[in-house]
Amino acid sequence: MTSIAPAYSVRRPEQVPPVPCPCGQSTRIVTAADGLGCSFHITAITDSTRHYHRKSAEVYYILEGSGQMELDGEAVTITPGTVITIPPGTRHRLTSERGVRTIVFGVPAFDADDEYFD
Repeated sequence: MTSIAPAYSVRRPEQVPPVPCPCGQSTRIVTAADGLGCSFHITAITDSTRHYHRKSAEVYYILEGSGQMELDGEAVTITPGTVITIPPGTRHRLTSERGVRTIVFGVPAFDADDEYFD
């Protein structure tokens, strides 16, 4: 009998090693390599570098912590439960004295070659 790998995946954040990124530390649970056209990261941020994406839209869901999200020069206060939608081309940066833990969902999937810094 031939075994066929399932089309789905099941992962837990503790199974994926975090990697450094311009935002802080990112646990990249779903990536472009999964072939779904999206990415799902849990990212710890204290002071990210202002950047934008030309192709990718992002949705941030704040899990823990509070701070300020800069969106095209406008500062917005963030706390747990805040959802921020960031269309392509929007310059953004998150800062927090104590740190923030956030889900970052990207469509299409995150691509380091689509990350631009001023």
